[in-house]
Amino acid sequence: MRKLFATMLIAGLLLVAGTAFGQTAPAAPTIPVALAASGAQPAAAKLEFDVASVRPSAPLDMQKLAAQMQAGKMPNFGMHLDGLRAEYNYMSLKELITAAYKVKPYEIACPDWMATEHYDIVARLPEGSTKDDAPAMLKALLEERFKLQAHTESQERPVLALVAAKGGPKLKDSPAPQPIDENAELKPGERKIDLPDGPARYTQEIDPKKGMTAVVNMGTRGTYTQKIDVATQVVQIDGTGISMSGFVDMLSQIMQIGGPTAKPVVDESGLTGHYEVSLSLSLADLMAAARAQGANISGSNAGGPGGGMAEASDPGGAGSSVYSSVEKLGLKLEPKKAVVQQLVVTSAEKTPTEN
Repeated sequence: MRKLFATMLIAGLLLVAGTAFGQTAPAAPTIPVALAASGAQPAAAKLEFDVASVRPSAPLDMQKLAAQMQAGKMPNFGMHLDGLRAEYNYMSLKELITAAYKVKPYEIACPDWMATEHYDIVARLPEGSTKDDAPAMLKALLEERFKLQAHTESQERPVLALVAAKGGPKLKDSPAPQPIDENAELKPGERKIDLPDGPARYTQEIDPKKGMTAVVNMGTRGTYTQKIDVATQVVQIDGTGISMSGFVDMLSQIMQIGGPTAKPVVDESGLTGHYEVSLSLSLADLMAAARAQGANISGSNAGGPGGGMAEASDPGGAGSSVYSSVEKLGLKLEPKKAVVQQLVVTSAEKTPTEN
């Protein structure tokens, strides 16, 4: 699944470019957590939804979606857990796997169609269940309705290692963030979102002529603010209370805009605290990466005083601006090979069994 930061970036590109995607929709806002050591469930009774409806998602009207986003209304994509009700809206099978198995998209080896076929699931959890039980129940549903079969194995693959640069890190320490009070009243313009690794609060402000500002508060995982500025053609991402594991996850998400062949980022910094982080990314680079993945973004309404989009510095990926921003933090991304855990999907059916 394209995770939350990639979703925020793509949504911003859609707005500032003044155009809609061809066949590609903004993905559901989720941030999968690290690959579990084993996909096996405890020997106790199998966790299952009481009842569940599974249907292929209706095609999206992208022009209508763009208009709604410009009006400040975000699509209701992704996972929503409210009491005993669970919804998974417009999620690809690959995205559903990330939520069920608690893996990252680049940790999944599966056929391409699993990233493009989307489904809507509405389910009810049994009495006495909590949202922590939902991943295991979703896993059972995928195995039953889609006949999904998968296993984990170790594979060597190219990665980008986040390491200290010459002279050492230049990060400012940040206090450890506090958990989210799920019972607290929402602030004006704020909405709840459920991520596989916990709840979050999300706010956004959109001006199609100026850009977009979005804030996601992930509680103990830190808070990110993303600003897309049309005039300067810069995407500014600032984080507070961020651990290095959270930072490399965010970097991996940005890289994934360039497609499934993008290298994931692994943490070899040796840093163990919480920090303030900041990235200044080229809007042209990100739009080029999105176009390469099938996004119909002309860029006619984006750009500076001349009204045009600047040329991308790295049309084939997320852009050199990622590397230069990381270097300003006293860190660097080094290409290497590493053994990583992969969830290998051996079989699954496109059409789920009857409800």
